[in-house]
Amino acid sequence: MRDIVNTEQAQAWNGPEGSHWARNQDRWNAVNEGFNEPLLEAAGITGSHRTLDLGCGSGQTTRLAALQAPHGHALGLDLSGPMLAEARARAEREGIANVSFTQGDAQAYAFEAEAFDAAISRYGVMFFADPAAAFGNVARALRPGGRLAFACPADAARNEWVAAVASLRGLLPVGDFGQPGLPGMFSLADPDHVRDVLTRAGLTDITIDQVQAYGAWGHGAEDAAEFLLGTGPGRHLLEQADESAQDRARRALTDHLRGHETADGTVRLRSVAWLVTAGRPADLLDGR
Repeated sequence: MRDIVNTEQAQAWNGPEGSHWARNQDRWNAVNEGFNEPLLEAAGITGSHRTLDLGCGSGQTTRLAALQAPHGHALGLDLSGPMLAEARARAEREGIANVSFTQGDAQAYAFEAEAFDAAISRYGVMFFADPAAAFGNVARALRPGGRLAFACPADAARNEWVAAVASLRGLLPVGDFGQPGLPGMFSLADPDHVRDVLTRAGLTDITIDQVQAYGAWGHGAEDAAEFLLGTGPGRHLLEQADESAQDRARRALTDHLRGHETADGTVRLRSVAWLVTAGRPADLLDGR
């Protein structure tokens, strides 16, 4: 990969974490796909639109964007080689020809100027070292009047998966869940910070609306607990505890998640996000 400035993220998403997400793409889609419809509706993709999907992962939203614009094209961009391999394979199996995927860092990628009608992201834009620079780079890739739409987590306290992990304090060394303004899952949780970042990127007509979705985290509490603890953050917590504490944590998390089992045994947790939209004005300066 050329022009990578978010090097720590590149290492993470091309290592065990990226491989985990690639192997479990269907499970992660089950967690997050409740945001697909509002995201794509907000982006207004149709007809012959060209769409850029930022942090596309294994490409579900990229493929959906391509299907919404059958005479256009959707490009998925991500740092993760393992996830992009899954994205390409899935698009081929589904017979979606107007989609492609490339590996790169949206903060520094040399996009063709004014090449896209829309840019979208589902939980893929929270990890930039310099978010204003990254969104500025994306803005220049949009045509005048082009639209940016993304979903990002609202503050941690509103998300039930956070409460599930937080229930393990005292058993595992659970810290905070990141701060608005700093790279991480909740870096864009403060709407005022989001407005400031996008304004500095040269974008206008900014709207921020709260949306929520109940994602499926597993079939049965035990399965969902193993999945949560198998994520990168979960593994990191377990590695810092002895075997006895790990066993107690698994039991405690399973007990917590039983309260979220539905009638069919699916564990559903509410995720709350900001649905953010913005537009590229006609007079965006090239050097901005």
